Amino acid sequence: MDKQQGLGTNKIRDSTRVVIKLAIAAVFAALVWVATLVLTVNVPATTGYFNVGETVIYVSALLFGAYVGAFAGGVGAAFADMLVAAQFAPGTLAIKAFEGAIVGFLNKKFRGTSRSSWRILTAILGIVVGALLAAVGSAYYTGEVQLFLGYPAPTNPTFTIFVPFGTWYLLGGIVALLVVLMGFRLDPESGQAVFSMMVGGLEMVAGYFLYERLALGQTAAILEVPVNIGQMVIGLVVALPIARIVLRNLPQLKS
Repeated sequence: MDKQQGLGTNKIRDSTRVVIKLAIAAVFAALVWVATLVLTVNVPATTGYFNVGETVIYVSALLFGAYVGAFAGGVGAAFADMLVAAQFAPGTLAIKAFEGAIVGFLNKKFRGTSRSSWRILTAILGIVVGALLAAVGSAYYTGEVQLFLGYPAPTNPTFTIFVPFGTWYLLGGIVALLVVLMGFRLDPESGQAVFSMMVGGLEMVAGYFLYERLALGQTAAILEVPVNIGQMVIGLVVALPIARIVLRNLPQLKS
């Protein structure tokens, strides 16, 4: 009798945890939807757009794991795309779901990994991202660059800026140095989080390039690579301190 009662209690607890996680995932999906739409910079050549939704995806995955990160990222961002760029919604559902799942999974998987291992991996990824940003940005975004703010995209650019050729190499170097320093200077948990977000972010960058090129047939898909790298870097820089503050005040979330 006692054993049966214990099994019943465990089932209730498991069911309660599932319900709580679903509720948390739904809340974060709504937050991803808001963050995706609150600031948009259009890329007319691909009909895509820059947004800050990555920040919330990363926070949800770091705090609550792969399943919450996947649901929040895929569903929240896909619903946003359905409103402003419906052709991206099917791809976004898969790409952003995988992104959230990767971040949540790797952040948990790498717990206990040696400090030197994730330092080396983070440094390699930082250099790759910086080099990619410098190469693509300098090739396609030098000279006069037009920015289109808001959705639907305005007919005329909101403003035009002049970007010197060397700016992208400077930005690429800064990004690479920033990531390498973060990997070497931060505590192990934060370093693992940085590595996890970078791997998830690179999946997002590659995923949209392939989706636009193969599914949508856009020959200009390469133009979104620097934009999506920017989303990843900004999301990483903002999400990390938020997650650290939350975990410091609610350490029970680590379990």
